[in-house]
Amino acid sequence: MAATGGGALSVGLKWFRRDRVRSSMSKEGELRAWQWCREYLGGAWRRVRPDELQMSRISGGLSNLLFRCSLPKDMPLVGDEPREVLLRVYGAILQGVDSLVLESVMFAILAERRLGPQLYGVFPEGRLEQYVPSRPLRTEELSDPRTSAEIAIKVAQFHLMEMPFNKEPRWLFGTMERYMKQIRELTPPNATKENLVQTYHLEEEMRKLRKLLDSASSPVVFCHNDIQEGNILLLSDKEPRLMLIDFEYSSYNYRGFDIGNHFCEWMYDYSYEESPYFLIKPGNYPNREQQVCSGVPFLLGTVVHPPGYHVYH
Repeated sequence: MAATGGGALSVGLKWFRRDRVRSSMSKEGELRAWQWCREYLGGAWRRVRPDELQMSRISGGLSNLLFRCSLPKDMPLVGDEPREVLLRVYGAILQGVDSLVLESVMFAILAERRLGPQLYGVFPEGRLEQYVPSRPLRTEELSDPRTSAEIAIKVAQFHLMEMPFNKEPRWLFGTMERYMKQIRELTPPNATKENLVQTYHLEEEMRKLRKLLDSASSPVVFCHNDIQEGNILLLSDKEPRLMLIDFEYSSYNYRGFDIGNHFCEWMYDYSYEESPYFLIKPGNYPNREQQVCSGVPFLLGTVVHPPGYHVYH
């Protein structure tokens, strides 16, 4: 999650004008989008002119810029190419080339297993994905009993997967250590703010968390690591109704992190359009009864293990 950037990332973003509320594509960006669609999708996309490509911004991306790209309605298809796709342009929040490669492999595997959108093209600045008619969930919908149970089942399926990645749970503290490094390198505007940061005793808290997790019984499984409402799509007229998306933080991690992090997301509203661009409502944290009802499906993987399934640590 740390914003350290990388060469391909900044190259992609230079084609876009972005602020908190909206973003638009420059002429150079529109031409690149047309080239990506033409070269990676083929079929009718090879015949469409740059001025015929229909593009619109999709809201909801916190780390990336998302656009819906479509063929003209009157243009016939040549084969089985899609009529519309989602163009994702990477933001500066990913960790350079290595992370991009891992995420692309992960996305392709999840697409093949029908646990995520289909993948149509991968390039250094982003990728082309299946456009799924849907909308992201809203914060208040996370606590709906039916929706919460469906989310839990999706996450349990995720946790049951065997993936070709490092099985050590390094992501959590690796991410925290990057944050700590950024904090140490900050130049506070005044002594008051510097003293305020020091009062949080963040490094001591990290040591306590390490000790706590070392003694915890939470198994290491393949985790999503970012189960917030914007990463859960409510599909239009389809069953099952929900789909998890945005796997850039997914890795092997303590299963309890996914559960606890998701419950924390019940409190956060990211649609707030004034600084700091989110609201925290502590009263929305699930009570014990809600946690048990929502959490039981998360734990299914420890009861019945399919062939080839492994719980690490």
